[in-house]
Amino acid sequence: MPSWRKPAGMALILTIILVWAIIVASFSGPIERLHAIVQCVIYLVAGIVWILPLKPLLRWMETGLWRDPGPR
Repeated sequence: MPSWRKPAGMALILTIILVWAIIVASFSGPIERLHAIVQCVIYLVAGIVWILPLKPLLRWMETGLWRDPGPR
């Protein structure tokens, strides 16, 4: 029987992406007034930052543990 953590984790991943997209889009007005190179850097960083919480989430989906148990 499949674990309930996988569908719950996928729903949480989609929620993280949606919330992050809304946050970044809400700052589009001030960002558009900046130089094009600065805009590129901001959007590049914003496009990568949302990935940071995924490692513990993916670990939880697979093992049920939020933290790495360390060496065995």
